[in-house]
Amino acid sequence: MSVRENTRPIATSGRRQTLRRRETVAGYLFLLPNIVGFLIFSSLPVLATLAISTLHWDLIRAPTFVGLQNYRQMLFADPTFWTVLRNTTYYVVGTVPAGVILSLLLALAMNANIRGIAFFRALFFIPVISSSVAVAVMWQWLYNTDYGLINYGLSFLGIHAVPWLTSTGWAMPAVIIMAIWKHLGYDMIIYLAGLQGIPTTLYEAAAIDGANRWSKFWFITVPLLTPTTFFILVISIINSFQVFDLAFILTRGGPGDATNTVVMYIYNQAFQFFQMGYAAAVAWVLFLIIMAITLIQWRGQKNWVQYE
Repeated sequence: MSVRENTRPIATSGRRQTLRRRETVAGYLFLLPNIVGFLIFSSLPVLATLAISTLHWDLIRAPTFVGLQNYRQMLFADPTFWTVLRNTTYYVVGTVPAGVILSLLLALAMNANIRGIAFFRALFFIPVISSSVAVAVMWQWLYNTDYGLINYGLSFLGIHAVPWLTSTGWAMPAVIIMAIWKHLGYDMIIYLAGLQGIPTTLYEAAAIDGANRWSKFWFITVPLLTPTTFFILVISIINSFQVFDLAFILTRGGPGDATNTVVMYIYNQAFQFFQMGYAAAVAWVLFLIIMAITLIQWRGQKNWVQYE
């Protein structure tokens, strides 16, 4: 074998490595605007709020460094914080399990291969793309104690008018019902994609073995949808802890503090009372709570999530 033949594979390998490096550099150059935008408009402001949380700052006078005083006040001297945290937890517990179960059942119904099913899928997805303001205003009218359609329908069942938005006991369930209705279509679409990704051969093999519909659902559909369920649970819990717009427009946090949530409390502290340092401290505590719950979910997924 000649020297030229020996050096040919080496030269070819060198050209491949050069081409690979050029492609890598080109890829990073395409990503550079997004990376710079993320650092400037997301990462740096988040880190800035951590610094602001150690200050007493009302946007008028010069900020004063107070260390961990904002955190101590929040955890040990502010009962309203614990009220809004309890309200937010109530909202999460009320919306997430019900939303997951209802969206799965709806996806099973929308997975049927019948004529016109696309129209009904779009119909259930309309609330997702609707404006939160429009949705909340519509539900304010539906919840009206005197002439709302919900109480009008309940009157035919012999049930007295329910003070949905004026009762401390009914206000949060009213927000929860509205939120489930608005977000149901999004989870339905995610589940629908998961259902359509399950091979039909599995159901055919189960039918040959004599499995009924319930057995197919419990031993095929549910296990193969666990990655989808895990994704929906994580996203739903994160979004539910950050609820603001629906509750703010529907009830303004009332009556009393019955529907006041953590994000609404942050908004009020920052833009109503101009306590920027305290609002930043509450925001960081909320971030730590969400991160802790997400990490617990991520660690626990190996016990119940089944990947193919």
